[in-house]
Amino acid sequence: MKSHYPVEALLRPPVELWSAACAFSCALIAGLAPWAMMMTPSVAYATAVLLTLFGLSRTRDAWRVLRYQRNMRKLPRYEITANAIPVSHQRLFLGKGFLWQQQHSQRLRDTLNPRVRHYIEPSVLYQLARRLEIRWEHTPILKGLASCLQSPVWWNPVAPLPPVGGKAAIHAVEWREQTVTMDLRERVGHILVLGTTRVGKTRLAELLITQDIARGDTVIVFDPKGDAALMKRVVAEAKRAGRSKALYIFHLGYPEISCRYNAIGNFSRITEVATRLTNPLPSEGNSAAFREFAWRFTNMIAVALVKMGKRPDYQLITRYITHIEPLLTDYYRHWLPEVAPPDWPQQVQRIAETINERDLPFALKGRSPEVIALVRYVKEQGFYDAVADGLRSAFEYDKTYFDKIVASLLPLMEKLITGKTAALISPDYTDLTDTRPIIDWRQIIRRQGIVYVGLDALSDMAVAAAVGNSMFADLVSVSGEIYKHGTDRGLPDAEKTQTLPTISLHADEFNELIGDEFIPLLNKAGGSGFQVTAYTQTWSDVEARIGNKAKAGQVAGNFNTLIMLRVKELATAEMLTNQLDTCNISTLMEVSGVNDSADPDSPIDFTSQNQDRISVTDMPMLAPATVMALPKGQAFALLEGGHLWKIRIPLPTQANDALLPKNLQEVANEMNRRYLSNDHWWAS
Repeated sequence: MKSHYPVEALLRPPVELWSAACAFSCALIAGLAPWAMMMTPSVAYATAVLLTLFGLSRTRDAWRVLRYQRNMRKLPRYEITANAIPVSHQRLFLGKGFLWQQQHSQRLRDTLNPRVRHYIEPSVLYQLARRLEIRWEHTPILKGLASCLQSPVWWNPVAPLPPVGGKAAIHAVEWREQTVTMDLRERVGHILVLGTTRVGKTRLAELLITQDIARGDTVIVFDPKGDAALMKRVVAEAKRAGRSKALYIFHLGYPEISCRYNAIGNFSRITEVATRLTNPLPSEGNSAAFREFAWRFTNMIAVALVKMGKRPDYQLITRYITHIEPLLTDYYRHWLPEVAPPDWPQQVQRIAETINERDLPFALKGRSPEVIALVRYVKEQGFYDAVADGLRSAFEYDKTYFDKIVASLLPLMEKLITGKTAALISPDYTDLTDTRPIIDWRQIIRRQGIVYVGLDALSDMAVAAAVGNSMFADLVSVSGEIYKHGTDRGLPDAEKTQTLPTISLHADEFNELIGDEFIPLLNKAGGSGFQVTAYTQTWSDVEARIGNKAKAGQVAGNFNTLIMLRVKELATAEMLTNQLDTCNISTLMEVSGVNDSADPDSPIDFTSQNQDRISVTDMPMLAPATVMALPKGQAFALLEGGHLWKIRIPLPTQANDALLPKNLQEVANEMNRRYLSNDHWWAS
């Protein structure tokens, strides 16, 4: 069997064994009994050598056929220990596989022929063993034998296949695997990983995160679900790489092991605070006007806080949304000494003493006389400040009307400041008894830190989305600053350097996080060293989250590398298959016919003919149905500008990994020790 034959037939009996057996037999006779073949000894020995070489060649061809047919029925499990994962500063390891070409499409097409089904389907003994397992499961005497049939050991010829589903033939079309890697310079073009539930997305994330941590990158992992296995893997790999001191865990579901983060306390422009707070609000129809008002009011509060030297947080914003009077009073007392004469407190006091509540407008009834006096004093003196004027206008609103205007914002704010979550996202910078550090993206990047962010979206999706979007917005702001000024801006004697940091950002279930903040992170942050790897189930999830198909297409256009595991949506599978070329698929057509003779004098009554015709059809390189039938842990990867690779992703095994925490208590102990020894070193 040679590759240059017009039709490559691999699903057939290994007929090469007959010629190999014949060649070896003749070689044996020629070597032991040259006289039986009427040869001189020298000629017989040379003939025996040639026949042996020919037999070995035919045996190799037969073994190739047998191995190909065996792989059609087998589905080997691919595991790798964390210590064995290769780490390179030039290439990113993805697994084992091969470059998908026309011959693989041809071979996969050949498996659909009904005549070769017995080469694809499990053997009769295998199917019998599976039936006996069920039948003997509750039989006392035969239960042990059923357990032996289920044992996945080498001596069990009917061992069950790994529970990964899919079609083994998709990967079996090539028996020569190689290590699949991609150029690290392609990472800044971002990677999109698509795959349905429980097919290996998170395990692929573990593989990539392990390499990024070992390589020394700044690693940020967003996990909306808060997967404990992924969190423990990050802890273990940070310890393995000797970077435990750079590890921080932020988890809304486990506040006892979480560090703290002020989602709106860091910004380049003050308007970012209001944008991050109001982005989760609905913006369709009549809601747009309420959202814009909420943005204006929130921005006014944030500006006032910053001018007074206070760092905005969720609790402060919520407090002043519901009670504007304390903020107005504090701001006027902060601002008036700059523009008013020294005796302004006495003048305000005299105005307050003359106020009669019965003469006040309805909107001001019940308000503090001191606040009313401050407002009247500023109006009478003609002092003007944009922030003070905005606070005054909000103060003079009718409270009932004002509550209706901000009604859509208050429920979200209440969720963010209720329970233990409030201490995580609205940290008290003056509380020295809280040893949990407060992270800041600028400092994390400078220190080449490792951050795991668990948002616990299963418990409260609204809070997870609000915090996640704020974090993304903060990262976009930081990336813009890094792009313009480098990472050392603000440090003593710091100079702008051309060396950018490498920031590997992994966003699991990113359809739950994506918003207007995520798009700039994809199309603009690559110049700041950000390389995003996003994981999601279907592309429709992203479209539904964004609410705009064109904008979802804009997001998809920013991912240069696509890795697709098994998906269950046709449109998602076509994201890959529509990018591939077509190829020529050969089809063997059998033609037979009979022609009667019309000549009565001819001795030939009829003629028959049999033909094998090869027809060529232009077909897609890969069908969506193939992508939807992938086994777990296998994927197609479109790498480096359109090269299609079929890969098997190694599953990181937890066996014999002493560094992997066995439970969350070990993680908690590690974090408590870490938090005490670094940011609060004096406490030890």
